[in-house]
Amino acid sequence: MKRLKDILYKVSLISAKGDMETPISQITFDSRTVAEGELFVAIRGTQTDGHTYIEKAIEKGCTAIVCEQFPSELADAVTYVQVTDSSRALAWMAANFYEHPSKKLKLVGVTGTNGKTTMVTLLHQLYRELGYMAGMLSTVENRINDKVVAATHTTPDALSINRLLDQMVKSGCTHCFMEASSHAIVQERTAGLAFKGAVFTNISHDHLDYHETFDAYIKAKKKLFDELPQGAFALVNADDKRGMVMVQNTQASIYTYALKYPGDFKAKIISNTLHGMELDIENQSVWFRMIGEFNAYNLLGVLGTASILGEEKTEVLMQLSQLRGAKGRFEQVLHKDITAIIDYAHTPDALENVLKTIQNLRTGGENLITVVGCGGNRDKGKRPIMAKIACQYSEKAIFTSDNPRDEDPAQIIREMEAGINPVDQRKTLSISDRREAIKTACAIAQKGDIILIAGKGHEAYQEIKGIKYPFDDKETVKELLNLTHSA
Repeated sequence: MKRLKDILYKVSLISAKGDMETPISQITFDSRTVAEGELFVAIRGTQTDGHTYIEKAIEKGCTAIVCEQFPSELADAVTYVQVTDSSRALAWMAANFYEHPSKKLKLVGVTGTNGKTTMVTLLHQLYRELGYMAGMLSTVENRINDKVVAATHTTPDALSINRLLDQMVKSGCTHCFMEASSHAIVQERTAGLAFKGAVFTNISHDHLDYHETFDAYIKAKKKLFDELPQGAFALVNADDKRGMVMVQNTQASIYTYALKYPGDFKAKIISNTLHGMELDIENQSVWFRMIGEFNAYNLLGVLGTASILGEEKTEVLMQLSQLRGAKGRFEQVLHKDITAIIDYAHTPDALENVLKTIQNLRTGGENLITVVGCGGNRDKGKRPIMAKIACQYSEKAIFTSDNPRDEDPAQIIREMEAGINPVDQRKTLSISDRREAIKTACAIAQKGDIILIAGKGHEAYQEIKGIKYPFDDKETVKELLNLTHSA
């Protein structure tokens, strides 16, 4: 039980009415979960405005309200606090309520368009192998040491973040590695966290449905580095032309990693096959189980982070050489002489990276069949671009549903088809049903061919009209390859 005035430490207040000594049993911003003695924070979200639920929260027994605008009528025996920004206030209150667990950990945030999940997963795996107690917050899953906690967003809400960090501290964790999405940074979910460091992977076309402009998207990522304190580190990809933009205003110590340009952590790809990749790292040859240039960057970022945090480079490289990365990231299914690759690539840049990697691994003669869709209620501008990229690198491109959400899958596919050159139309098929699309890819695949199933990766569902139906690309292609190539 905490006093309201203690929970409000460092929160930007406009005014308050009521008893600031009010004891608070818990904080919530969901009126459906309010219980007696709790504090309700009214958040203006993209779908709903929490201010409309203040009365309902009071009826359920909450004793304090934090909001940006007081309601027209104030209830007796309830304390009201007006703040400039409810989302930022919630983050600071969560940190205060859980007694700043991020300060008790070495917390590293990873941001960028692609590579966040892989890098965070590798860092967590690495530190567990090095013998540390460590936590992870990622798109695929959250972990407290080896215990899995389900993930619902790339970056959880501020309350969940601090609750999970508190559980990590109580479980003996010394480190935590977390994805920091652009949405979460802008929505102040990471405010109040004491980052030991932050890593920038890359930036490309994504989430413009939310940020509206590419400049706003860049600024969202940059905000994480702007707010790093002195004594923290900022590690950026020097090969990305916006890498150094990220750290223009940071107080943190700046480090770089690169394959092409000079960097503090540098590597060169010696060989790249379907079975692994050999890198030259500071004149030392190391074989990794992971594949592709994009994973070379991920591995370098992990090496840089661990080195900055004080780990011995040789030991780090030895452990990294054994790791496989995140589920649904260039994950392979081998069936007789056909290879299926499942990847989360859902942006033009990520799709092109995966397709280029496959091109570099091809020995000649085999066909590449790409199954790809685009999510509904998301950035529409990338749909024709992704379709064009799929055609450019594939012998056959099958356009299908991703997570259509509230949109018509057929309309999404039509918007993808708009990016196809007339000469490439002969190599495309459009099949709205994702299972049928994968089944068709399996049926037309011949000996030696490669099937790429892009867009959903680790996801074990397909979201249609507000309902998440069970669907797993990896399990589906395994089953269908067995059906179509059982002989």
